[in-house]
Amino acid sequence: MAEGNYLAQFYGKSQNYTEIPNEWYKEYNVKKGLRNEDGTGVRVGLTRIADVVGYEETEEGIKAIPGKLYYRGVDVEELVKGRKGRRYGYEEVCFLLLFGYLPKKDELERFCRALSGFYEIPDEFVEGSILRMSGKNLMNKLQSAVLSLYNFDEEPDNTEVYDTLIKGISLIARLPAIACYAYRSKVHIYDRDSLFIHYAKKDLSIAENFLSLLRKDQRFTEKEARLLDTMLMLHADHGGGNNSTFTNVVISSTGTDFYSTVAGSIGSLKGPRHGGANIKAAEMMDAVLEETGGYDASDEKIRKAVRKVADGELYDKTGLIYGFGHAVYTISDPRAEILYECLKEVAAEKRKEKELDFYKRFENEAKALMKERKGKPLPTNVDFYSGFAYSMLDIPRDLYTPLFVCSRIVGWVAHNIENKLYDGRIMRPATKYVGEKVDYVPMENR
Repeated sequence: MAEGNYLAQFYGKSQNYTEIPNEWYKEYNVKKGLRNEDGTGVRVGLTRIADVVGYEETEEGIKAIPGKLYYRGVDVEELVKGRKGRRYGYEEVCFLLLFGYLPKKDELERFCRALSGFYEIPDEFVEGSILRMSGKNLMNKLQSAVLSLYNFDEEPDNTEVYDTLIKGISLIARLPAIACYAYRSKVHIYDRDSLFIHYAKKDLSIAENFLSLLRKDQRFTEKEARLLDTMLMLHADHGGGNNSTFTNVVISSTGTDFYSTVAGSIGSLKGPRHGGANIKAAEMMDAVLEETGGYDASDEKIRKAVRKVADGELYDKTGLIYGFGHAVYTISDPRAEILYECLKEVAAEKRKEKELDFYKRFENEAKALMKERKGKPLPTNVDFYSGFAYSMLDIPRDLYTPLFVCSRIVGWVAHNIENKLYDGRIMRPATKYVGEKVDYVPMENR
């Protein structure tokens, strides 16, 4: 297009006027990406919701330690273990994050009943906002669907704490169905697949309902539901500094409505550097499988494939090995370790031990290469195994990141409320102007 050519010329010329040299950030003591020189995050708030632990601050500097994740001070590993045979692990985590303490049996039961009371979604919303307005990307579709819910709220602009809590619990309950309906609509419109719509069942947990809503026969095993429940538990929150949660709090601090804050968070989570990383890891493993010839590949073939990925010769040519390394965890990501143990159980049920072993051997080779090249191994993060977990549950790749939304929504709500209660000011950081002052020149003299 002619207009595009003109714009390209302007863009090329603009580089002479807009450049900011990298060394200026250090000169003006500006933290790129809100990260300190030692890699730690710049503190932008206080929280009692979650603690992401990957290092200790000592007199000698930062000391790497095995990773831990705490919800309201409770080790998430203990939460997963303590669930045992119960079905409502994610619901228990929701209660803990929202109300600050572990519920008694009757409190959890009442909370689950209240939550299931919000399962039902207005028919006109499903028909008008989802089925008749299918989206090519499900994350974008979730954004528009959440914004549409504004019109079905009697007081959509009420941002009081208790009202935010109720709106948040309502969305926690409804997002799984909205995600499944959006997926079914997409494949119906774009892939010409059959359209079917199931309704959420009040006697099922959120994890169980997701599998029931997604599958045509609505059938699932107890182990499948437990695996998905575990993944929801692990993704429920990750502190106030992760990008989508911080986005939620920043938007909320302006006083705007709850639905706008969640739509902004979904947009943030979509990015491949955040929630979308699980898809990048899955796609990378597809390329590795093709390169090595399949799950029976030798360790030597896997080792060569890892080096090709790292050298920018395989997959997306970036040289990044997706699913490894983390902004906070230095030695290990506890979520990845917990998920791997859960995967063993389901892999045995589905006879996928060979596939899981392939992932484990790739992990070992990747860590060895990173230790060789960087002097230390990078931790395996939860994104490396989450894609494989979803595939074992026959969950389409389009739904990987939307499922992250279905889990993390409770963290967004909890931090939104905490900020309203104990901070309350609009978030307004500063930037330093480093351009020159230029006199205005009349048009005829330019």
